[in-house]
Amino acid sequence: MALNIPGLVSLSVFFTLTLATGIWASWKSRKDQQNKNPTEMAMVGGRNIHVFIGLFTATATWVGGAYINGTAEIVYLPSKGLLWVQAPVGFALSLVIGGFFFVNPMRSKNYVTVMDPLQETYGNMMGTLLVIPPLLGEVFWFAAILASLGATMRVILDIGGSLAITISACTVILYTLLGGLYSVAYTDVIQMVFITLSLWICIPFALVNSATERIYYTATHQSYQDPWIGKIEKQYLGRWLDDFFYLVLGSIPWQTYFQRVLSAASTGQARLISYLSGLGCFAMAVPSVLIGAVAASTDWNQTSYGLPSPFERGESAMILPLVLQHLCPAYISITGLGAIAAAAMSSADSSLLSTGSMFAHNIYRKILRKKASETEVLWAMRTSMVVFGAGAAGLAFYSSSVYDLWFLSGELVYALLFPQLCCALFAPSTNTYGSAAGFLIGFLLRLLAGEPALSIPPVIRYPACSLLNGTYSQLFPFKTFTVLLTLGTILAVSRLAKALFQNNLLPRSWDVCNIVGGTAILIPLQQGEKQEPLPTTALEENHN
Repeated sequence: MALNIPGLVSLSVFFTLTLATGIWASWKSRKDQQNKNPTEMAMVGGRNIHVFIGLFTATATWVGGAYINGTAEIVYLPSKGLLWVQAPVGFALSLVIGGFFFVNPMRSKNYVTVMDPLQETYGNMMGTLLVIPPLLGEVFWFAAILASLGATMRVILDIGGSLAITISACTVILYTLLGGLYSVAYTDVIQMVFITLSLWICIPFALVNSATERIYYTATHQSYQDPWIGKIEKQYLGRWLDDFFYLVLGSIPWQTYFQRVLSAASTGQARLISYLSGLGCFAMAVPSVLIGAVAASTDWNQTSYGLPSPFERGESAMILPLVLQHLCPAYISITGLGAIAAAAMSSADSSLLSTGSMFAHNIYRKILRKKASETEVLWAMRTSMVVFGAGAAGLAFYSSSVYDLWFLSGELVYALLFPQLCCALFAPSTNTYGSAAGFLIGFLLRLLAGEPALSIPPVIRYPACSLLNGTYSQLFPFKTFTVLLTLGTILAVSRLAKALFQNNLLPRSWDVCNIVGGTAILIPLQQGEKQEPLPTTALEENHN
């Protein structure tokens, strides 16, 4: 296959337009920055993002390259099918639950990141330990996004995936560095328009291709492979439920989500953004589902791709760009490529901004340099974005499965961070001892359960654990079980520790976390910032 010159030109125009939008947004943010905290402008847009822009950027955060590629892949896989596509419903419910339960307590104290309530409740040092899972999760998410984009460009443009990953990463890093959340939000508008128009333009051509059987027939009838509607066998029901709860609840404690709702002008607008973006995520999965169904209904021997099929060649992860390439005219497939590039960049910039915000605000300002100026914190944020962005791009070179990398990116957050966030917001009587015990229990249980994608064998074999082709598979809902056990551990150990010290069953001198009183070190949540409804808000760092 020769280099696709028209496609390369089209993609260059899109990248240039995105970069120009990001630069314009950075100029707008500097113009609006007068008399406002510069780090708050970069991290949460000065809490003045318009509800329309907020809706686009919240939806674009989840509708990334891994989302649209992974959805098409699961529909196409003969062993999965539509019934295993859980992300659209899972993300939609997650955003609704987040808006209903989590927006108000997070906004009431003008938090900047998802880690602020954890540091306030459990101390800065414990909070720093808890920030590790979401930081790693954002890096893995960024890597998954870049990997899907590299695979797409390799298929359609016949250029090296490494080159595509490098160009994409550099573009995202540049405009996110310049404008922070403003650049991310305004480029998301451009990218969502590209995604919507491009994919829907491609679908009619794929549906009417002569090599494709009618998808409503192949949904329930055997054709070139098993029906694409799929089925959930009884022995896999536990895993299906585990994955579903993981998507619904594990998608909440992410800085990418809270950055959007914390940037809105009011709590009402934040909730509205959360609810409507849930509908947006669900709607944006429809094109990918149709493309996956088309792929499962296609006689690939009648296409330029030929036999064996993508599944037999191990190229299922690239099924969306393959459909665009071989079932649509060349000029249409180029349009679809723009959609995938837009989806990749719309989530990549969110992840990058989140990592920089958490590092600068929760680690650099509160642990490393407690007296740092706003300018210094801002530069720490920018430096960390370059480092984390480069690291994610490096990981993307070695990813073999888009969906696995995407799915794995949030497991530590689900198992470790979700129970901690729930306790910090809704059970403020919990303390550092409970948090530390919960972290240890959750981490050990998740690690000992194994991970086939990383070739980690399980030490704990839960009920219904099976050995298939030399790999152990946990069919028990162990991730959700780990979350519940972690939650119970935090509550129980917190109460036990408090009772032991208050009743003098243990000497007060052993209370190194200072949960029963004493001198505390107050670290301002936002230096020099006027807070509402309180004049000031302080984070209490327990002695560790």
